[in-house]
Amino acid sequence: MYEQVRHFLKLSAGHASRLSREQKGRFVATCWTAQMFKHFNDPKPGYVADWPDLPDWQKETDSGIFEAIENSLN
Repeated sequence: MYEQVRHFLKLSAGHASRLSREQKGRFVATCWTAQMFKHFNDPKPGYVADWPDLPDWQKETDSGIFEAIENSLN
């Protein structure tokens, strides 16, 4: 996850930092889902749930992950 967010920030020349907190969380959630499909043939539905189906605590966690990585690069 770290490398995906870091690479995204680099490719956008840092402008991905202008995304809303929700957009940042959605990016992390999408990366997570892709990793689940990469490593598991049949992941549990909760592991690959779409953004609207995630609980609020998971949305906040995903947004926080992006921002923590972003802050570590500054």
